[in-house]
Amino acid sequence: MSMKEKLFKKNLIHKGRAVDFYCDEIVLPNNHHSFREYLGHPGAAAVLPFLDKKTIVLVKQYRYPVKQATLELPAGKLEKGESPVKGVKRELKEETGYSAKKIEKLIQFYPSTAFSNELLHIFAATDLVCGKTNPDEDEFVANEILDFDEAVKMVYNGKIMDAKTIIALLLWANKNKK
Repeated sequence: MSMKEKLFKKNLIHKGRAVDFYCDEIVLPNNHHSFREYLGHPGAAAVLPFLDKKTIVLVKQYRYPVKQATLELPAGKLEKGESPVKGVKRELKEETGYSAKKIEKLIQFYPSTAFSNELLHIFAATDLVCGKTNPDEDEFVANEILDFDEAVKMVYNGKIMDAKTIIALLLWANKNKK
């Protein structure tokens, strides 16, 4: 039996500045109709920036939905037609002030397939050159310079709870085991 659901009617509920909200009517594999509510997202790029082999730059930012400041990878949504590499270079510069001479793709994944079509691309950046930040006017971020191993410990003790950051840190730690 096919598991594929087919679009019957697309329903844009709200066109947001950053994301859109939909409630589409769909046809199930058994030919019954149902609805799927989801967030329409243009995709995003994030980066694990290394100042040297043991030191990384994360950003601290207040996140309204969870009502707290979080430690995260520099990241942001892609602009229309923008490649993930171009987007991650832009976000790194805007949020941290750093530019990277080397960018390496680590992984891409869907953060939450149940209610979003966002595809997130994660990179590692090395050979950083310090410059000036240029955050968006509604974005307030601060650089946090951390020892990589300490950041991994912060995942396990609950001080880093952002999913993309956890994935990048643990992926890099596993990839670079000796």
